[in-house]
Amino acid sequence: MEKPSDNQRTVYKLVLTGGPCGGKTTGQARLSTFFENLGWKVFRVPESASVLLSGGIKFSDLSEEEAVKFQENLLKTMLQIEDTFFELGRTCKRNCLIICDRGAMDASAFIAKDKWETIMKDNSWNNVELRDNRYNQIIHMVSAATGAEEYYSTEDHSCRSEGIELARELDSKAAASWVGHPYFDVIDNSTDFEGKIRRMLVSVCHKISIDTGDRLLKDSRKHKYLIKGPLPDEAVFPPFQDFEVVHNYLQSNSPNQVRLRKRGQKGYYSYIHTVRRQNNPGGQVIEVKTQITHRDYINLLTQRDESHFTVYKKRRCFIFNNQYFQLDIYVQPSHPRCQGLMLLETYSALDEESLKKTLPTFLDIQQEVTGNPHYSMYNLSLREDWRHSKKFCSSVNGPQDMAYQDEHDKDIPNLNRSISNGHDCKQALKLNGHSELNSSAPMNGKA
Repeated sequence: MEKPSDNQRTVYKLVLTGGPCGGKTTGQARLSTFFENLGWKVFRVPESASVLLSGGIKFSDLSEEEAVKFQENLLKTMLQIEDTFFELGRTCKRNCLIICDRGAMDASAFIAKDKWETIMKDNSWNNVELRDNRYNQIIHMVSAATGAEEYYSTEDHSCRSEGIELARELDSKAAASWVGHPYFDVIDNSTDFEGKIRRMLVSVCHKISIDTGDRLLKDSRKHKYLIKGPLPDEAVFPPFQDFEVVHNYLQSNSPNQVRLRKRGQKGYYSYIHTVRRQNNPGGQVIEVKTQITHRDYINLLTQRDESHFTVYKKRRCFIFNNQYFQLDIYVQPSHPRCQGLMLLETYSALDEESLKKTLPTFLDIQQEVTGNPHYSMYNLSLREDWRHSKKFCSSVNGPQDMAYQDEHDKDIPNLNRSISNGHDCKQALKLNGHSELNSSAPMNGKA
């Protein structure tokens, strides 16, 4: 980890590797969001093998000699691309995380040891430099083929076609190629997928010495709170980062949800494609997040689901009482039910009373709305009146939220009237700092 002496900036070089369907892509997206929220600059080095293989190269068509030469050229390409990002990290004026989608030693998993040694000798390379000194940390995401077989799939990856037994073999070889690195972490499938991603995040934060409090503990869960406006002056906030966030839902088959997120600062944006699915009724809900390019984002927008409005937010991220918070401020254009809406989110394993003591005292917190479907972004973005919509999703995170619906609906006033955020529209707008709902108010910029 590089820390230039002038201002103690950190440049941290991380390799995310693993077997097929291990969560590497989602892990990269979650890492990017987490560190960007902390004010870091995040660079994502693309997987060189995918770039080359997408050009029509098939290993099955290569002779042994061609395969070895391909691996050598692949490694040269990878190192050059990485060096480009490493140089950008060295000159970056902020703390910088560089996430490499696989690293130099991954190539050694696919050729014989003697061939690898020949490549090393011919190019004056050595394993210590390529494995131990080049990167700060290696994280191996174990394939779902080992320990989570029911979730193993190849349908979401254009360059992936491995059967489950081959996937296990490739996973084992990839892990073995990195053994010996001083900071090598293996993230297995001993927990559910969300727990796996959190363990990966904890591992990185621990190595960089970033205190995440209890946000990423195994028992940690998301809490959501309704905030009453107006928004306090910026001076009362601890140091924060503001982001412009735009969400669009895409056409999908129920009960799956697919959405795009555009997020950035000062005209620079990152783009995430998220698929939220439940493989079996009552089973675990899985979100697969993939970092995409601006071109992919524009192309995917053509699949926008017109039954949903585009959602615009200002997202403010800050730490208060050693707890990490994310404040989503809905902005115009939006549906009237979102006007003035502010929702605060955090992850914590604290009990209810202990958590209350850590909440920001400078915000007017009205109530906790965790699991309440009336505060789900999916439902908030629906064009239709909730009373008549067949798309209204009562279960936000799976069957546990149905209990919330059954238990709390009786406490929501005027449920059979025009509902906004679990309240009568007029009451909701008063709560969010508005006095009255104008029936002719624009909806997402349109009357």
